[in-house]
Amino acid sequence: MSTISSAHLRPLATFATVVECGSFAKAARMLNSSRSRVSEQITKLEEDLGVRLLQRSTRQLSITLEGQQVYEQARQLAPVIQGVESILNPAQPSGRVAITMTHDIAHKFLLPILDDFKNAYPKVELDLVLDDARVDMIAEQIDLAIRIGIPKDESLVARVMHEEKFSLFASSTFAEQHGPFKTVSQLEKLPWVVLNQASHNAILHLQQRGKSIVVRPQHYTGCNSPLMVQQMVLAGLGVGALLPGTVKAELASGNLVQVLPSVTSESVVFSLVYPSRRQVPARTRALIDFILGAKVFG
Repeated sequence: MSTISSAHLRPLATFATVVECGSFAKAARMLNSSRSRVSEQITKLEEDLGVRLLQRSTRQLSITLEGQQVYEQARQLAPVIQGVESILNPAQPSGRVAITMTHDIAHKFLLPILDDFKNAYPKVELDLVLDDARVDMIAEQIDLAIRIGIPKDESLVARVMHEEKFSLFASSTFAEQHGPFKTVSQLEKLPWVVLNQASHNAILHLQQRGKSIVVRPQHYTGCNSPLMVQQMVLAGLGVGALLPGTVKAELASGNLVQVLPSVTSESVVFSLVYPSRRQVPARTRALIDFILGAKVFG
C-alpha cells in the first residue's frame, strides 16, 4: 500500500516530463539534471508507490497501465511547480519593497543611487518610508531599514554598513563670530542645536582624548530630525554634534567647520536591518545586495 505526501510532488512532475519526452536523457536535459538522477527519482517513486510506472529496455521506455493513469494526474503538476518557482525565483526580481530611514540618510545616501537601482531592477518598485522616529518594521510591514545602531530585537537581522563618531561642528560664520574655540566650557556657554535622540535633556556624553566627558549646553534648541539639526547648524544657529559622513558636502564647501577636533562620541554604526535571514524575497534581496554593494557611506 502506497502513501502519497507532498514530498512526491516533484518526483511525480519529473515522471510526467519523462513520459512526455520519451526518454530519461531528454527529460534530464529539459530539467537541467542528469540522466542518472532522473532515473533514480523514478525508481524511488515506483518503490514508494508500490507499482511499476515504466517498462525499461536498452532502447526504449514504455508506460504501464498504472503509469498511464498516474501520468494523467501527474502531468498537471509540472506547470504548477514551474509557475510557483517562477514566482519564488524569478528571472528578474519584481514587486514592491518598503524601506524606511531618516530623512537625512534618504536625501544624502539613498537618493544618489536610486537611478542606478531602477536601471538595474526596473520591475522592482520602492516605497520609501521616511521617519526620524524608529518605525516598527513588523507592525508596519517594512521590508528593510537603514538605521544607526544595532537593533536589540533578535528577530531582526542587521548588516553593518559603516562606522564613525559624532564630532562637533559650527557654520563658518558662527565660528568667525564666536571663535576661536579652545575649551569645552567655552562651548557650553554658546548656543547649541541638539539632536534629541543623541542626548538626554541636552546633556551629551562624549570623549576627549580617550577620556569620557559630559557636555552641558546652557542654551540650546532641541530637535528630533537629524536633517533639520544639520541645516540649523549650517544656518549658524549654534554648535552641533553631527556625524561627519552626513555633512561631507558642507565641509568640502567650507560652509561648515569642525570645532574642538579632540572631542568625539563613541563609535556608532549604520546598519541595514531586515526581519529575517530566511525566505527573503528576490526583490528584497536585490535591494539588500545593491545597497551593500554600492557602499553608500563611502
